[in-house]
Amino acid sequence: MEKQARAGAIDQEGEITLGLLQAVHENDSLTQRSAAQDLGIALGLANAYLKRCVKKGLIKVQQVPPNRYAYYLTPQGFAEKSRLTAEYLSYSFSVFRRARADCEALFEDCVRRERRRVALCGASDVAEIAILCAREFPVEIVGLVDRAYREAGESRLHDLPVERYLIELGAVDAAMVTDMKNAQAVFEGLRAQMPEDRVLTPAVLRISRKAAPDARDAGTASENGGPAA
Repeated sequence: MEKQARAGAIDQEGEITLGLLQAVHENDSLTQRSAAQDLGIALGLANAYLKRCVKKGLIKVQQVPPNRYAYYLTPQGFAEKSRLTAEYLSYSFSVFRRARADCEALFEDCVRRERRRVALCGASDVAEIAILCAREFPVEIVGLVDRAYREAGESRLHDLPVERYLIELGAVDAAMVTDMKNAQAVFEGLRAQMPEDRVLTPAVLRISRKAAPDARDAGTASENGGPAA
């Protein structure tokens, strides 16, 4: 019982930290009060987590006139956000339900925009959910991109081809990030290859569409969405 309670506390702490890092990265004018409101926690708790993240080097704070502070995500904080996202996805029991809803919404948008040929980037549970959801829409999953999966000797997933690079799947109308461990890096790699509005990002993966603090530190050339050659 004590072990379960401790695990629950760690999960809650990690989720609050993840939410705070996400909020700082996406909102240049974030305040302690707005962070508390976004996360649904007390102002004092938000202040404590901000101070902790600053002390750990995850967030940088600067005083700007008049009498306010600006918060920035450091490269270390960006990496920690990616790590916590992967950890959150590994233990959250609500992932399947949320991922399914996200995929359905993205496929509906593809139909509206007449984007029929979609590639998945990352062999994962989210990819399998996307494959199942796609059957309900007039879209075609042309295959998956996952270099590590392919080099491990696996060439197919659910009868779909798995390739090392996106270009090997031929012409596609859109690419969906389905990598659960390096989702942000895969996104960065994909938008370097194609228009950003054609890169689909399930909300459950918590991908930020803002540029990384430093592309070299964030690892933007990924295994599953990096350079095409």
